[in-house]
Amino acid sequence: MFLLTTAFIASINCGYYILFLFIVEYFLHFTALGPGLEGRASAVEQHEQDPTSDDTMNSFLEKFQSQPYRGGFHEEQWEEEFEKVPLFMKKVPSEIDPRENPDLACLQSIIFDEELSPEEQANTYKDEGNDYFKEKDYKKAVISYTEGLKKKCANPDLNAVLYTNRAAAQYYLGNFRSAVSNVTAARKLKSCYLKAIRGGLQIDAKVKKLLEMRAKADKLKQIEQRDVGKSNLKEKERNQNEALLEAVKARNIRFSETTCEDEISELGEFFLEELSSENHHGARLNLDNQGRLSWPVLLLYPEYAQLDFISAFHEDSRFIDHLMVMFGETPSRDLKQKYCSDNLEVYVEDEDRAELYRMPAKGTLLQVLQHHRYFVKALTPAFLVCNYPGGERCTR
Repeated sequence: MFLLTTAFIASINCGYYILFLFIVEYFLHFTALGPGLEGRASAVEQHEQDPTSDDTMNSFLEKFQSQPYRGGFHEEQWEEEFEKVPLFMKKVPSEIDPRENPDLACLQSIIFDEELSPEEQANTYKDEGNDYFKEKDYKKAVISYTEGLKKKCANPDLNAVLYTNRAAAQYYLGNFRSAVSNVTAARKLKSCYLKAIRGGLQIDAKVKKLLEMRAKADKLKQIEQRDVGKSNLKEKERNQNEALLEAVKARNIRFSETTCEDEISELGEFFLEELSSENHHGARLNLDNQGRLSWPVLLLYPEYAQLDFISAFHEDSRFIDHLMVMFGETPSRDLKQKYCSDNLEVYVEDEDRAELYRMPAKGTLLQVLQHHRYFVKALTPAFLVCNYPGGERCTR
């Protein structure tokens, strides 16, 4: 915006501008002196009545000679004061402080009037960006075009031009990705701008090929990072499963799918394969930080053809503890109120021999899993829970 301010100033004829400043200085610095106010006012009125009259102008200038002049340039620091005059500024400040540069701030407010419509403001920033572009100050050009786009005017043609021009500035800055991104945005607004975009960017076949290669490389890098993440996740899961396998081996727990338990590798492959997916209840065997196992467990009630599922049965927990919680209140299905924790017994089944083995209800899950005739199926131990009041029990 500062370049436009300077351009606006430079468009004024130098001689008239000096005279203009001279007159402004007169009114700013001498109208507050007190005496002679009416005389000066009458001179101004006379000048306004006949501005083409030489006598009027001469009379007006004679008034300056008869009055003391204040606020002019000082001989010791005239260069610094001269630099503050907008017309003679060698370099426009990056930030305009109205207190230090009131004249420049005034001109800036005229050019960038916030009361203007968004389209008018965007067009002003476009012109400013174009001036920066001509001066090969591409960074400031990008800033100006960006400010224009921030106005979000409803004119698609103007927005397309802003995107196109910003793409060109980014291209000359060497920001090819940003250039292509702006080209794409401009094309969405106005597809007919494509030819002008290509000509403005001057992207030859080699540069275009380079951009395509970079885009492809970025895509491959993303795929590689994703694959690395998957690989790391699989490796982590594999390590966890191997730790589970070692924990199970250390406890001498048997699995029904393995016919030869001495073949460690065969057991390991089966075990890891089973761990790769959750059971149909959505739970998995888990090893905690203390190295203890928690199992998903099924409790079957053959009398009612129903079951309960415990998602995390800690190996050091007792069956009686779970049964006391589960049957603290009589379940609705137990119409005869036979099922209470004191009358319940836990059995495991040996399918090969078609036999049942009664387990102590006060025993832990680990103790039951280590029974020499029990085999775990699908990493989900299952137990029969029966009620035999009066001492009637299943035998081997």
